[in-house]
Amino acid sequence: MTKVIITADVEDSAKWEAGFRTHTEMFRGMSLSKAIQFSANDKNEVAICLEPDDLGLYLKGLESQETADAMAHDGVKRETVKVFVLDKELVL
Repeated sequence: MTKVIITADVEDSAKWEAGFRTHTEMFRGMSLSKAIQFSANDKNEVAICLEPDDLGLYLKGLESQETADAMAHDGVKRETVKVFVLDKELVL
């Protein structure tokens, strides 16, 4: 399964987390059906790790107006968002 990591700066990590937790229906519409892992630090930087069932649908949803509005509501500094699709593996 493809994993995606997203990082961003937010205005306030507690406000961001509270808002982020309200978007489950939007996430389901972006082909997410597994738990999303996330973290924030004291510099208001956040990281999210997720596994979309359909990468193309997820990436399209990420660029949607609904997602932009959700990010704005949650205090995401959109210009700092970085998306990494994990496409390499080191087997130990």
